[in-house]
Amino acid sequence: MKSQTFTITAETGVHARPATLLVNKAGQFDSEIEVSYKGKQVNLKSIMGVMSLGIPKGAEIEVTADGKDEEDALNGVAEVIKEHLGE
Repeated sequence: MKSQTFTITAETGVHARPATLLVNKAGQFDSEIEVSYKGKQVNLKSIMGVMSLGIPKGAEIEVTADGKDEEDALNGVAEVIKEHLGE
């Protein structure tokens, strides 16, 4: 299992468009990928789950990947976050 913490710097936080990009990227991998915010953890492959977190600008989130391609999965998700949402 691998995990990484990110800070959301996008003005609008994690809204529909970037959430869709994250879910689509996560769906490309076999590993289980989850995102945690304020003690709540959801499947990153679920758009409704991600949107239910209501992640605002300045939030610190943790992404966890567990499975045979976990490293690639985490790197792929990190790329989308860094390009569209934060650091």
